[in-house]
Amino acid sequence: MENKVALITGASGGIGEAFGHVLAADGHDLVLVARRDQELHRVKGVITAKHPVAVHVIALDLNEAGAVEALVAEMAGRNLVPAVVINNAGFGLAGPSVELSRDEQLQMVDLNVRVLTDLTLRFLPAMVARKSGGVINVASIAGFMPGPMMAVYFATKNYVLSFNDALSSELRGTGVTMTALCPGTVKTAFQARAGQTERGSMLSAFDVASQGWAGFKAKRRVVVPGFLNQVMAYGLRLTPRRISLPFIKQVMGRRRAT
Repeated sequence: MENKVALITGASGGIGEAFGHVLAADGHDLVLVARRDQELHRVKGVITAKHPVAVHVIALDLNEAGAVEALVAEMAGRNLVPAVVINNAGFGLAGPSVELSRDEQLQMVDLNVRVLTDLTLRFLPAMVARKSGGVINVASIAGFMPGPMMAVYFATKNYVLSFNDALSSELRGTGVTMTALCPGTVKTAFQARAGQTERGSMLSAFDVASQGWAGFKAKRRVVVPGFLNQVMAYGLRLTPRRISLPFIKQVMGRRRAT
């Protein structure tokens, strides 16, 4: 890719921050987007201390009305055209849907689905015209199954996986890659935001980002980091719902913070 600029959302920590380090090590200039300006500048400082790349920081809450338009305008004003878009911004909520905030659940749909779709569709035409580049959409193994006790979150990730699969088929032969990264539980701030406890072994955010980037460069449509996560994702996809639903409900209920 001649134009080596990568746009990463949700870049102030976790998998987004890890992607920043991975792509900077591969020679990409970065556009980092998240709500927390101070944390974005922290990430920028660490990356630029290690790698000779340009890092642009844009502090935005992508859940706010007009935020995507503001991001696109800001990037155009700086003459930044992404060769790669990494849609990592998102969050989850754990618990029975009827007990969780309706507004927060709708915000989850807005960020996990609408913003991801908007950014993907805005930047794809230029990639197709250049016949290079692509999009990494951060989904989850949750996208392979319904998720009682995290119903809306699982549904949003199912959308991401389906959307990515369909676009991958549409874009075959164009030189543009669509990769869905589907991690299991990763040690980030996600659990605290979702209202979950940390349980079991977890891959690091850096391992997940590294595998996602390697899969993208290999033009893989779906990347599920970790053998056990692959067994869980594909196994439960094939399991009858009358069996899988009670099992998932029990597992997710145990993970809910009390």
